[in-house]
Amino acid sequence: MTAMTDTTAPATTLYETIGGAPVLRQMVDRFYDLMELEAEFAGIRVMHPPATDGSRDKLYFFLTGWMGGPDLYIEKFGHPRLRARHLPYAIGTSERDQWLRAMAWAMEDTGIEESLRVRLMESFYQTADWMRNKPD
Repeated sequence: MTAMTDTTAPATTLYETIGGAPVLRQMVDRFYDLMELEAEFAGIRVMHPPATDGSRDKLYFFLTGWMGGPDLYIEKFGHPRLRARHLPYAIGTSERDQWLRAMAWAMEDTGIEESLRVRLMESFYQTADWMRNKPD
């Protein structure tokens, strides 16, 4: 009889794969920079306060936990309740697509590897599409 050993490596979280806090923070900041700089994102920019510091932090906190890092958002604000928190904003296909385009651009500018960008965009699309709350 031989002893079995566990040769599997511990699971790596998306948070670790993306590069942890520094890379995620850079990605989120680039996302908001693009929203402020590029006219094509005006539809989602108007949904945010003039100063985006709080919005930047909230998205960073949320994505940190969502990707398997520390649950910063939950610790500070409780359950994300994403759809409920976004109901005051009219979100249709145009707003969904602007959000997705800005995030794709931010990930590319941050140097996120292409296969990881594709994986993340699939998940982001599902969530962004679910957030739509107005007819087109």
